[in-house]
Amino acid sequence: MTTTTGTATTTATPTAIATTATTTARATSRPRLGPVPVLWLALLATPLAAGANAPVLILPDMARALGVSGSTATWLVASYAWAMAVGTPLLAGLLRRRGLRAVLRVASALLVGGTLLVAASPWLPLTLTGRAAQAAGGAGLTAVAMSLAGSARRMGVISAGFGILGASGPLLGAQLAHAVSWRLSLCVSVIAVLAVPMVSRYATTPAAPTAPTAPTDPTDPETTHQGRFDVRGAALLTAFVTTLVLLPHAPAAALGSSAVAATLLALHIRRQPDGFVPAALIRKPLFLGSALLALALSGSYFTLLFSVPRLLADRAGWDAGTAGTGQLVALLTGSALSWLLAAASARMSRVAVRSVLVGVGAAAAAIAVFASWGPLLLVATVGGTFAATGANAVLSMHAVSSAPDPQRPTAIGLFALCYQLGGAFGPAIATALVLAA
Repeated sequence: MTTTTGTATTTATPTAIATTATTTARATSRPRLGPVPVLWLALLATPLAAGANAPVLILPDMARALGVSGSTATWLVASYAWAMAVGTPLLAGLLRRRGLRAVLRVASALLVGGTLLVAASPWLPLTLTGRAAQAAGGAGLTAVAMSLAGSARRMGVISAGFGILGASGPLLGAQLAHAVSWRLSLCVSVIAVLAVPMVSRYATTPAAPTAPTAPTDPTDPETTHQGRFDVRGAALLTAFVTTLVLLPHAPAAALGSSAVAATLLALHIRRQPDGFVPAALIRKPLFLGSALLALALSGSYFTLLFSVPRLLADRAGWDAGTAGTGQLVALLTGSALSWLLAAASARMSRVAVRSVLVGVGAAAAAIAVFASWGPLLLVATVGGTFAATGANAVLSMHAVSSAPDPQRPTAIGLFALCYQLGGAFGPAIATALVLAA
């Protein structure tokens, strides 16, 4: 579920400045220098994964409590995935234009407000609204964390943490639902706001300088770009993503709508090539290949995440507790192995990295289709987790490296959108192929 899931650049050390006066001015006008400690970035980003995966084992309980069918209850998952997919590029655009503090404020407000709605709402539509607000806020915080990562190794820590929290999400959600309420299970992502004060310290801009400043660093997420905001481009992208999310649920209507939205978006990009979706970026094979591969691996992972507990019960006769514990171990193992890939990726060619990801991801899907032995189904989960989490860590860096400095927030936002779309498709595919059987 990237998910999936900002720009993978750091708050870079400024270029050396010739005079002491200019250096002083630079120091007084810029945010705190140096990288944000990666554990704070992980805390900022990773609770989103726990919130996304918390419903995995409690969908039937949620459906009964709300008086709806199991397929209708999956909208609580789909709305979260939709808002993550849409919110990531939108808030990455805000990051590019307004800087870290603006995104941290908006994202925190969405996350807290959405959590309050989920905790108190007695109606499904209002609960769906709260879930969407939670996800959009979490996506904004994740965009900030990814934008401050700066290296595949640090991104690997965030991505592995994303996998670990995602792995813990199903069992954590089940335990909280059993002990208190399923609503509490859907509120775990709010703990990300605990990291906001620390990260905000790196976005604090003191008073205006009294001497000329050096040229701005375009790789700094705090650098803003004040051109007119491409409202139409953002709206068309949102419409296109929405139709894609609806595709597994209402194929006939969504297929025609997505074709119309895609056409309108393409025409808009031709008219405004430097708008919300930069034409030069999406034409780059490195960016496009990285984003589409991440989408495929993410979709496979989320399908496995929701399918394997049912497959363990149906094919191997495991009870819910044993299946949940086994899946947790498998997800943790896959996440840890993905960090090793991220750490080693700097010494590997892009072709080698992609070959590993595609090979492991394809093997995991094949095992899940044919295996009937419980441990082998858990091996499939390990492989799917490794491939998706590794893709999020490594391919995001590949995607960002293809973009010019001013477009890096946009690049990571669009990459994360593709990864999060896998989180929207996966549960629906699992429902159609396994859960509804």
